[in-house]
Amino acid sequence: MQSIEANGYQIFFNENGYEKINDFISEKKYSSIFIIVDEHTNEYCLSKFLPNLATEIPIEIIEIEAGEEIKTITTCVEIWSILSDLGADRKSVLINLGGGVITDIGGFIASTFKRGIDFINVPTTLLGMVDASIGGKNGVDLGNLKNQIGVINVPQMLLIDSDFLETLSQRELRSGLAEMLKHGLIYDKKYWEQFLDLSQIDFADFDTLIYRSIEIKNEIVKQDPTENGIRKALNFGHTLGHAIESHFLQSATPLLHGEAIAIGMILESYISKEKGLLSNEEFYQIKYIISTIYEPHDFSDEDIVSIQNLLIHDKKNEYGKVQFALINGIGKIIINQSVENELIINSFKDYKS
Repeated sequence: MQSIEANGYQIFFNENGYEKINDFISEKKYSSIFIIVDEHTNEYCLSKFLPNLATEIPIEIIEIEAGEEIKTITTCVEIWSILSDLGADRKSVLINLGGGVITDIGGFIASTFKRGIDFINVPTTLLGMVDASIGGKNGVDLGNLKNQIGVINVPQMLLIDSDFLETLSQRELRSGLAEMLKHGLIYDKKYWEQFLDLSQIDFADFDTLIYRSIEIKNEIVKQDPTENGIRKALNFGHTLGHAIESHFLQSATPLLHGEAIAIGMILESYISKEKGLLSNEEFYQIKYIISTIYEPHDFSDEDIVSIQNLLIHDKKNEYGKVQFALINGIGKIIINQSVENELIINSFKDYKS
């Protein structure tokens, strides 16, 4: 597959990517290589990645626990200390081998250690490949508030190897699929329509769907790297979705990111319909397709109140007002939309109906 030119770095695919990463490391003459993994990628992915890394430069592996709850400043302090103890310097490079949590926290750690060292993202989950690792957003959570602390700083390069998807559960794959569905809904109606009948998808050629999803996000980010305008389109489903994810993060039934975003897309599609931006037919198509992929989630009245309260911490808020990105017909988006509390409550009522 042809590489994709992003803002200040390139995205490479599969076998070609390993050739490029080796050439790059050789050219940069790094003093040392540090690879951040979690317990899962250490077990299932590192053994595939390391044999493809052709270098004599010293390599150190740093393993952290898996899960969103580890994406904290405390974990950063621990890894900064490890890097320091192991002699990392300004000519070291950090390779983030894992899902969205690893690329988020790894990019933040690299961007801040010694005022910034190079990093490379190698996402191993579908969510990481089509969303989290692209665009330069790096950061950590603040308590149960997602991504409140962070920076925008791009990697030196990005390697997409779809073979890593074989290590994932069906639940993890569905989580990543939510972002692919979103890309179609906000940007490319024909791409969305490819998911209307999952039985017709040739998963042997799933790489082409991944490639197009990455293209869409990259095309949006290149227009607006710092999220002052059109990049806010990528937040469709995320205003309520992030609040839902945060609410259940510490519960006995936490949701994966994509599961929360899938619910958020149904809710925000309802809001789009009620504001006259989406036809009834389009809304029911969206609700039906997403509902066939993801199991419904129960919300008590107390859950909904808590989720509404969490909206005030959303990063897109301006002047104390919650800002939504809504779809203006499938394949189009409208940003900076205010939504009344009553309409939010009604969206949950419709979801539960």
